[in-house]
Amino acid sequence: MANIVILGSGGFGLSLAIMAERCGQHKITVWSKFQSEIDEIRSHGEHIHKLPGVPVSESIAMTSDISCISGCDILIFGIPSAFVRDVAKLAAPYTDEKMTIVNTGKGLEEGSLKMLSDVITEEIRTDRLVVLSGPSHAEEVARCIPTTIVAASENHDAAEYVQKSFANDSLRIYLNDDVKGCEIGGALKNIIALCVGICDGMGYGDNTKAALMTRGIHEIARLGKAVGANINTFSGLTGLGDLIVTCTSMHSRNRRAGILIGQGISPEEAVEKVGTVEGYSCCKAAYELAKKLNVEMPITEQLNDVLFNGGDVRKALVKLMNRPQIYEEL
Repeated sequence: MANIVILGSGGFGLSLAIMAERCGQHKITVWSKFQSEIDEIRSHGEHIHKLPGVPVSESIAMTSDISCISGCDILIFGIPSAFVRDVAKLAAPYTDEKMTIVNTGKGLEEGSLKMLSDVITEEIRTDRLVVLSGPSHAEEVARCIPTTIVAASENHDAAEYVQKSFANDSLRIYLNDDVKGCEIGGALKNIIALCVGICDGMGYGDNTKAALMTRGIHEIARLGKAVGANINTFSGLTGLGDLIVTCTSMHSRNRRAGILIGQGISPEEAVEKVGTVEGYSCCKAAYELAKKLNVEMPITEQLNDVLFNGGDVRKALVKLMNRPQIYEEL
């Protein structure tokens, strides 16, 4: 039995709580900064906005008291990337070196351009950090639709502990030691999903989508290689797998926001309508990181122009299509 605390009562945080409960015997606590959100979930017995129709058991404790972290075995960050550092600072006084810290966020920190594992370890001293990533829409995880993900860590024991604590007949977890590769894949696939959504909104077809996804994973891998990731990681669940699910599903907020942009809605309004769109802020950070490391990322560059410089989506696609004709890089 493990004492598990999940920071964040959104869709993915709750879906992990439900998975942990299915494994039996765990003590599970979900923390939210907002007591009103907890009260609403308890009142309806479900998160009516994020996971409608999925019951949240009374055996899953919920609190807005961050001190609930004290003494837990596994501490999971299930919050949007923009808030990871602030919540890590709040959590730090209640952590200890025995805890296994798990990050599920997918993004880069704006400004510092750092990966979220680095953000967390700057605020919380630990050698037991695990990244949980892969093709895993919360809407499907919570409904026990078969899902496979990856627990990545430089600490094999920590990754294996997470694997054993959450794996069940609807959630299969593989191990990996390439933390950087898993994080880069999980973060940057949101950028490509935004682009795919834009093309869907413009009325383009499957050929365009396939081209963006295929060239997109190469673009992601180039940046990953530049930061020291294993190139093979990007052909796995946290690379190609996560890219496929995010680019093809209407569960994907990135794709939905892209569709609105392709239909003529401004990027700012699209994000406001859809909610958390990780690819929006990640695009700027990835573009800046690529420039810093001298990595060519033409798709990310054009999306950055559309999102933040008022670029026209049709002209952006024309620029991509008219790049110099070259051998295909594999």
